[in-house]
Amino acid sequence: MTDIFSKWMEGLSRTRKVAFGRIATLFGATEINDDTWDELESILIQADLGAETTLAIIDKLQQKVKDQGLTRADELQDILRSELIQRIDPPPFVDLSQNKPAIILLVGVNGSGKTTTAAKLGKLFSNQGKRVLLAAGDTYRAAAVDQLQVWGQRLNLPVIAGQPNADPGAVSFDAVQAAQARGADILIIDTAGRLHTRFNLMEELKKVYRVVGKALPGAPHSIWLVLDATTGQNALSQARAFKEAVKVTGIILAKLDSSAKGGMAFAIQKELGLPILYAGLGEKPEDLTFFDREAFVDGILQKK
Repeated sequence: MTDIFSKWMEGLSRTRKVAFGRIATLFGATEINDDTWDELESILIQADLGAETTLAIIDKLQQKVKDQGLTRADELQDILRSELIQRIDPPPFVDLSQNKPAIILLVGVNGSGKTTTAAKLGKLFSNQGKRVLLAAGDTYRAAAVDQLQVWGQRLNLPVIAGQPNADPGAVSFDAVQAAQARGADILIIDTAGRLHTRFNLMEELKKVYRVVGKALPGAPHSIWLVLDATTGQNALSQARAFKEAVKVTGIILAKLDSSAKGGMAFAIQKELGLPILYAGLGEKPEDLTFFDREAFVDGILQKK
C-alpha cells in the first residue's frame, strides 16, 4: 500500500508543484476572508478544473464554513479534500471475465500515448494470469506497428500485425479470429490515432468498430479512450467526439506524471460522465495503474 501511495505522490509531483502547490501556503494563512476565496478560485482554475467545477466547489466550501462556523484557512484542508474526492466517481471494477476473448478497443488522437498504453495494459493483465494478445491496428504509421512489436517482445506478449498501410479493419478482424483460435482471454486493439476534427478518419474508426462486431458478435466489449493528461482542458473536445463516434466506455489518463494539468480529471468526470479507469504515472510498464480517486486527490494536495 505504501508503494502504491508513493507511486501516486511521485507521479503527481508536477501537478502538485505547479498547480496545487499554492494551496498549502494559502491554507497555512490566517483567517478566512475574501482574498482566501479569490486565491483558491484562481488556483483551481489554473489547475484545469474548469470554471464551473471550481465555482461549485467554492460555493460548497463557503456553505460549510458558514454552517460549521469556521474562521481559519487551515480548517479548509480536509473539507476541500472531501469535496474533490466526491467530484470523481469511484471507477468500476474492470471485469473482463464475462467474455472470452474480451475485446478492448483503444482509441485516441496521435501522440496521446495509445500504443504504449496498449502494451502496459497487456502487461498488467498478463500479471493477473490472463492470456493477452495485442493487435497493431495503427497500420498507417509504421513506427506504431514497430513500437508495439518491440513492446510485445520485451513483455513476452504476442502481437498481430498486418502489412504497412494494410486496411485497419482487416487487421482487427484477423486479430479477433486469432484471439479466438489461440484461446486468448483478452485482445487489445491499438487503433490508428486520428484527429477528432477529421470526419473521414472518425468514419474509418467507426468501420473498425463495426468490423470487430462482425468478427465476434457483441464485440468490442470495452472501448477505452486514451487521453494525454498534458493537454488539459483541450482533451475534452477530443473526448466528446470519440464518445459520439464509438461509444467510449472509459478513460485512461496517460502521461499524468508529465502533466501540470491533473485537474482535468475533475472536468472529464463532470463534462463526460465517463469513469477514469487507469492512469499512467511513469514510463515503465508497471507504471500504468488502476485509478484511485483518493490517492489522486491526496497526491495533488500532498496529504499523507
